[in-house]
Amino acid sequence: MQRLSRLASAKTPFLFYTNFDATQTTIYTLDELAAQDIEFVFDHHAFTPHTHRLKTFPQDFASYKKGFDLIIEKIRSGETYLLNYTCATPIETPLSLKEIYACANAPFKLRVKDAFVCFSPERFVRIEKRRICTYPMKGTIDAALPHAEQKIRSNAKEMAEHIMVVDLLRNDLSMVATKVRVKRFRYIDTIKAGSKELLQVSSEIEGRLEADWPEHLGEILQRLLPAGSISGTPKKRTLEIIKEVEGYDRGCYSGIFGYFDGENFDSAVMVRFIEKTEDGLLYKSGGGITIESDAKEEYQEMQDKIYIP
Repeated sequence: MQRLSRLASAKTPFLFYTNFDATQTTIYTLDELAAQDIEFVFDHHAFTPHTHRLKTFPQDFASYKKGFDLIIEKIRSGETYLLNYTCATPIETPLSLKEIYACANAPFKLRVKDAFVCFSPERFVRIEKRRICTYPMKGTIDAALPHAEQKIRSNAKEMAEHIMVVDLLRNDLSMVATKVRVKRFRYIDTIKAGSKELLQVSSEIEGRLEADWPEHLGEILQRLLPAGSISGTPKKRTLEIIKEVEGYDRGCYSGIFGYFDGENFDSAVMVRFIEKTEDGLLYKSGGGITIESDAKEEYQEMQDKIYIP
């Protein structure tokens, strides 16, 4: 993270990505990036239309529910209030990671060699001049359901989950910025999810940084990570529970990747994520669990998020 601050202070453009708990950070200047087999886009919907569907092999519901029940037990004991529970699902597709990258229609895309590809709908933080904004996403529903928008807006569990993550990220932003406020609360985006459309609920939180923020960019990000929307609250104890309950290494999944253009900074949360392993492709996905969560609904949401947009 220190190198990240040095590059930003020198107004040197760079790309970087982190693993989930931000213990590993990989940084490339644009000159260094030219020699790497890496592709990325920010806030741009360039893609090649496709009709490919993934063949998935999700864990059975009974296995999922064991982890879910442990989380509910931890919530009832007051150790966590919101925990993002994720799973690694084996998939099959005739597409290479490079072809998946080209096919995916998403605002934030990253392919790192033959290791992983991400096509994320979720921005993490954006900094323009002295204004910093974050955009937590919490709440997903199939757009084809009758009165889908009304249902997602009025769902008590989804409202509680969203309020908790907004409060968490507002507090996180207050550690690095002043004049923090929720600018937009629970607005709806439509996301293409393979053959489906999903409605995704987001909020926008903004604050003001000091004029010398590039000199401290690494420290700012370190204090904000891991992203609250894909960890939970309270963050420290929730991260310990995640390691206990998930039973696999998230790796770079749910980390962040970012781009500094010499003046402004943008970043995204690495969700909608496919990783290549020795045993084949894994698609990592999940959702937030609260005391009001229903195991079958959460299990279905985890599977609904397995797609190439």
